[in-house]
Amino acid sequence: MARALIVGCGCRGRELGAGLLAAGWQVRGTTRARGGLAAIEEAGIEAVIADPDRVMTVLDRIEGVTAILWLLGSARGGREALAALHGPRLERLLEEIVDTPVRGFVYEDGGGAGLVRAAEIVAAAGERWRIRFEVVAADPADRVPWRAAMLAAGERLIGA
Repeated sequence: MARALIVGCGCRGRELGAGLLAAGWQVRGTTRARGGLAAIEEAGIEAVIADPDRVMTVLDRIEGVTAILWLLGSARGGREALAALHGPRLERLLEEIVDTPVRGFVYEDGGGAGLVRAAEIVAAAGERWRIRFEVVAADPADRVPWRAAMLAAGERLIGA
């Protein structure tokens, strides 16, 4: 059975998690703060605290995970913070998952949010370390096609 770790399991993450659960996945979702745990659990998703700005907190949550779904393409914050999140922090996470059970990585680019460097980082990691990856360009604001694209990407990664 495939297990997903949704990094950024807010409203859209819970919606995606419900779709993965319906497809037979086990799903774990992250939130940065305790206040987000209840909503994730109510969706039937295993809720954990992990902050993508602190990569080790995410890595601490990957036990038994088949695929990581990085739903931070529409994250908000200052320019420097977002550049770090979609640059060095993303790169560090990808470096660290090489020797883990994680078989794939889905990156949400935010519907063309201009995160070209991040998509290049994901592609380079895929080439260098043979990590299966998908970059989903669907606009998260257009929920139905976004969800379908994310679910399809996850399914392709695990070869379902």
